[in-house]
Amino acid sequence: MHKKYFTYLLACAAWFPLGMQAQQLVTKQPIVDCGQILFRRPVAIEFTVKNKSDKALTIQKVRTDCGCTSVTYPQHPIPKGDTFKVVATYDARQMGHFEKQVGLYTNNEEQPLRLTLRGVVVDEVVDFVGDFPCQIGDLRTDKDNLEFDDVNRGDRPFQKIHVFNPTSKAVEPQVMHLPDYLQAQVSPSKIAAGKSGVITISLDSRKLRDFGLAQTSIYLGSYPGDKVSSEKELPVSAVLLPDFRHLSETDLLNAPNMQLSSHTLDLGSFDGKKKKKGEIVISNKGKKPLEIRSIQMFTVGLSLSLEGKTIEPGASAKLKITAIASELKKARSQPRVLLITNDPENPKVVIAVRIK
Repeated sequence: MHKKYFTYLLACAAWFPLGMQAQQLVTKQPIVDCGQILFRRPVAIEFTVKNKSDKALTIQKVRTDCGCTSVTYPQHPIPKGDTFKVVATYDARQMGHFEKQVGLYTNNEEQPLRLTLRGVVVDEVVDFVGDFPCQIGDLRTDKDNLEFDDVNRGDRPFQKIHVFNPTSKAVEPQVMHLPDYLQAQVSPSKIAAGKSGVITISLDSRKLRDFGLAQTSIYLGSYPGDKVSSEKELPVSAVLLPDFRHLSETDLLNAPNMQLSSHTLDLGSFDGKKKKKGEIVISNKGKKPLEIRSIQMFTVGLSLSLEGKTIEPGASAKLKITAIASELKKARSQPRVLLITNDPENPKVVIAVRIK
């Protein structure tokens, strides 16, 4: 069978040294995701490496973590400041996910430069069959916002964004401005013209500071060094729930009990008005005071007013909601209000606001 080789040329905005002592050989992108590759069809990954030292270096040995990976590299001394290519070829012998490492040792360092290639071996490449209705920068995606709902402390949920490259040249999607509680993995690292890939966004709930709603915006670029702009924005929200696992059965029996007059506020139509107002009645049918620990909005365009954040047993309070026409035009998702409470049965309550 004729072997077909696929080569990925890597680029990035900055050079990164690998390891505390590996300051002399540096690479732009130490980890490459190959995406889906076919069983017994070798894939060649091309790494661009630079000699950042003040003298010539020679690669004396190369180590791989399996016999299925072969490496080609310069055999001659590499002058200071020069860049060169290292090609790691992986010939898959097993189906499923893989992650392989290559270590480059020079004549002047004990610690290697580590290069990683990963992906998934399949017997048939399967592309995403859904639609890409959203335009983010130069790319088409299947969604333009992410919501991580009902997250408990310690959870590590993830979501996938399917990406299509409608341009005439290959792109290298970059996820920019990630906060410390989010991580992104692009597969494959390079997406050919007319092809699709997937971006996995993972959430580390341990790094969320407060209970309730955390909102941020990340940006999807098409190439290393791409600039942040509003058309590349991807809003992300996460709701971290309070932890009631420490409560006893007695505590649960004597807990507050929240009830709403409605979980939906229908304001009808603006009809030329700048604002529309409505209210939701919050009642406490429990045995202890109900605490509204947090009131937040998923979108712009709403203003809120609550009579009191502590509601005694048998009492109620009015949550007044005002919709603002000029601001709601900017909202990408349905306007909603989030309440975080000390009611173990209703730690999170969402009120949908409907208006035309």
